[in-house]
Amino acid sequence: MLYRESGQFKTSYRADQAIFPIRQDRIALMVLLAVVFILVPFVADEYWLGSILTPLLVLSLAAIGLNILTGYAGQLSLGTAGFMAVGAFAAYNLNLRVPELPLIVDFLLAGVFAALVGMVFGLPSLRIKGFYLAVATLAAQFFIEWVFTHVGWFTNYSSSGVISAPPMVIMGVTVDSAVEKYLLTLVMVAVLALAAKNMVRSRIGRSWMAVRDKDVSAEVIGIPLLATKLSAFGISSFYCGVAGALWTYCYLGTVEPAAFDLSRSFQVLFMIIIGGVGSILGSFLGAGFIVLLPILLNNIAAMIGHGTLQADTMANLEHIIFGGLIIFFLIVEPHGLARLWQIAKEKLRLWPFPY
Repeated sequence: MLYRESGQFKTSYRADQAIFPIRQDRIALMVLLAVVFILVPFVADEYWLGSILTPLLVLSLAAIGLNILTGYAGQLSLGTAGFMAVGAFAAYNLNLRVPELPLIVDFLLAGVFAALVGMVFGLPSLRIKGFYLAVATLAAQFFIEWVFTHVGWFTNYSSSGVISAPPMVIMGVTVDSAVEKYLLTLVMVAVLALAAKNMVRSRIGRSWMAVRDKDVSAEVIGIPLLATKLSAFGISSFYCGVAGALWTYCYLGTVEPAAFDLSRSFQVLFMIIIGGVGSILGSFLGAGFIVLLPILLNNIAAMIGHGTLQADTMANLEHIIFGGLIIFFLIVEPHGLARLWQIAKEKLRLWPFPY
């Protein structure tokens, strides 16, 4: 059959430990990359590239960051949007006050600043866990919002608090079209997603999962809880900080604290729950579900109503149906869309005798 690993023998540890050990998975990944890098920019219009696909990719990156912390390290967090805000304002101030730095370096340094802030607010994880830790990260969300709203230095003393992001210039080329912003976002998300996929399979990833499963047992076998938990907070916040910088520069075009409120944190949390906790692929699937399904429901409601339904009625119906589908899906498959994809692959391997 098309999806069988029989006959694909591994002759070295390196081949056996590859990220994609099955040839069909590698081919599918290359086809997917060719589609998103080559076909999509030529086929999709500016609306799809700038208003749908770019925010979908950025939210996927933020979901990967939260999945590292919650899915792999087992540390519940409600401060994702706050760390995204740190990255957004750090990138803006670096670009404004240190214009000599390349823009990509600004994005990466913004992630570093977000990582430092995340590690500071991750210190309570050494004493508390579960919902108590969620409350501590919720306090971080409120504190970060307050700082960026009331400290004028971060917004360059703007009277409105909403400022336009500086133009993006990379190696002398101005990035201003929807296609260019989409490709920039896609490159950074693809590289960081591959790094995360490899990271969770490494020693530090195994330490995260050991702490997630039983922190006392992990400490008994020699895993340092301090370094492990803080590294999870730092790397997770790094991903969220880069996502916040991309959200500001490649999607919104403005720098404002209101774009990173508590509802954004819950949105990213729902993404990993629906897509699959502890899965890099689930971060993308959950982001696609959250971003694309409301658009589909809105179009279906418009077709059924034939333009007779009022806008507020359609919005309420969209929220009702969307919430109902989320509840139904979590009852049917609580492990997320990534688990459904895994089950489908397992059945395909055993075809025509799926269990």
